[in-house]
Amino acid sequence: MIKNRTQLIKEIYQLLNKEGFETSNVYEQSCFDLLARKKLLLLILKVLVNIDSINEAHVKEIRQISQVFLASPIIVGLKSKNHILEEDVVYERYGLPAISFETLKNMIIYDEYPEILADRGGYYVKINGDVLKEYREEYSLSLKDLANLAHVSRATMHKYENGSVRANAETAMDLERILNTKITLDIDLFEPYREEDIKLKADLNDKNIQNIPLSHDNARNLAKLGFGVVSTNKSPFDTLAKAEINKKDLNDFNKKESKSDPRLMANLNTPNENNTKKLKKMAVSLKDLSLITSSESFFILKDKKINNSIDGIPVIKSWEMKEVEDSQEFLKLIKERKNN
Repeated sequence: MIKNRTQLIKEIYQLLNKEGFETSNVYEQSCFDLLARKKLLLLILKVLVNIDSINEAHVKEIRQISQVFLASPIIVGLKSKNHILEEDVVYERYGLPAISFETLKNMIIYDEYPEILADRGGYYVKINGDVLKEYREEYSLSLKDLANLAHVSRATMHKYENGSVRANAETAMDLERILNTKITLDIDLFEPYREEDIKLKADLNDKNIQNIPLSHDNARNLAKLGFGVVSTNKSPFDTLAKAEINKKDLNDFNKKESKSDPRLMANLNTPNENNTKKLKKMAVSLKDLSLITSSESFFILKDKKINNSIDGIPVIKSWEMKEVEDSQEFLKLIKERKNN
């Protein structure tokens, strides 16, 4: 039985590697612990003993990073308060799904997704309204007839068919027994994360740029070039930037066919440019994460004495940002520095 976080991370690593995932290093001081990719699936994992210990600010950054990389963020834990996390049950913390190791294992190895969501007041499932209606009519049952058999109101049964409410797990089991068919929907935790509240549109008058702190000059300059920008405080990089690239520009940029969205870029700004050892350590992290996310990474630095790359990671000087006209020109500059 897994008893601590170190052991849990080890088990997750072994599982992912055995099932053909590419895995990143473990980032203990980051908002996430590791990234893992298999074909189009990119996982951002946070590993905890108690899922209630998750930091809300960290969750916000995980959501933003997931939005940019079209990744699937998941918290993997052992317990909630004093209760062990149940297998094939999804818990939520600040909008992120939290599951046990066994649930993760079932999804990865057996392609079996959980159906039950733990929430205040009990366990709930989502009903496939079309299947429910189809089988109700096949058995010649009215909404009221089926509602009476399942001990719910007619209005509630109508909402089940419309998909507007979740059902109590026990009620769903009663309905499946009555209709002799599966009516519940799986919870696809591998679906890429999307949130309308996280906006990446780059426009000089856009609030997204206005909300970037004035001290983050490089991030603001990237936004002015046409990149969607997300700044982070608790990750191995300081900024993520995303640009729209059409096919012609993509060919010019000569990117290899990627397993994910080739428009993604990771950016790091560092305040301590004189510490070569620290910069090289950052470069190792950037190369590691770039490999898993299929993105480009780079430094933006002020010191003119620093070479055009650090251990293979391109370096763009702050003053050069003012001479670049748009995102496409910036991407070409990154490519040139990377090749040289």
